[in-house]
Amino acid sequence: MKALVIGSLSAVLAAASLTANAQLSVEDQIQYRKAGYQFMSWNMGKIKAQVIDGSVPFDAAQVQASANAIAALANSGMGALYSPDSVQGKAPVKTRLKPEFFQNLEKAGQIGGQFVQAANTLASEAASGDQARIRKAFGDVGAGCKACHDNFRAK
Repeated sequence: MKALVIGSLSAVLAAASLTANAQLSVEDQIQYRKAGYQFMSWNMGKIKAQVIDGSVPFDAAQVQASANAIAALANSGMGALYSPDSVQGKAPVKTRLKPEFFQNLEKAGQIGGQFVQAANTLASEAASGDQARIRKAFGDVGAGCKACHDNFRAK
């Protein structure tokens, strides 16, 4: 069953990237995905400041809103913003997406699927207001980001 899910995610990612090619310029694909990840990063920072660092007082509603924003982006179909022409060395604008992304779509799909699950769990745990549970779920989202960066993002 797990292999079927991973295979399905890879197929969806590949199909989405082909659809994006027809609908958006490569420059737009890169610009939109960068904006999406910057927005996720901003929301991760808000949660980190409140739940991990404690540098900002905990506000359950704000943490939940940030977690919901991260989950919404994770589930938004951002895979459509990736095409073989949008990789480093081929794209007409600066990008850090390694060509290896398209050489291993199964792994990319698996990492992406795990990230979506982690983002959804973060949103669910944020709704509980339990900082320990939020902290764990936050770490899992961060691990998902790191997995993709380690495999498919150039330094």
